Amino acid sequence: MLEIYLLSILMILGAMLAISLPNLMAAVISMGIVGYSLALSFMFLGAPDLAIVQIIVETMSLIILIAAIIKTTEEDTPEEKKLARIPVYIGGAGFFAIFLLMFVRISGFLPGFGHPALRMASDYIASGFEQTGAPNLVAAVILNLRGYDTLGEATVLFAAVVGLVVVLRKTGRKK
Repeated sequence: MLEIYLLSILMILGAMLAISLPNLMAAVISMGIVGYSLALSFMFLGAPDLAIVQIIVETMSLIILIAAIIKTTEEDTPEEKKLARIPVYIGGAGFFAIFLLMFVRISGFLPGFGHPALRMASDYIASGFEQTGAPNLVAAVILNLRGYDTLGEATVLFAAVVGLVVVLRKTGRKK
């Protein structure tokens, strides 16, 4: 469990670094650290299927964002005055305070960690191994019992990547 805590700290630091860096390329790479740390967390939690999807999505996102930055960045803009950033910091702190307040209020209504709250979750846990024969319940639910949902999610990801490739292609359409 120590690995999960360390990876969570790394994700928080990477996200904070991405927000505070003035260089866009460095910020994208910092967000890559967050995504790959999340994939490692999935591995430590015993969900290799989620880790593989996260690695693929993170790699494609990094490639697309870095390509977009390289294509669109010509020169740096002059740095803003420090006073112009104060409303941004106040707004961010306000958003964080509202998020924290809502999280504390809503977390009282959530079931305990690992407690199945829904009927289908209980059915999956009770009969997942007998129905699928897979020792990993997460993989059994995702691939065997919810296969069409997984196919739909993969199709959406594929369509998003194709759309980004079309938008960011080097040559335009012939008229």
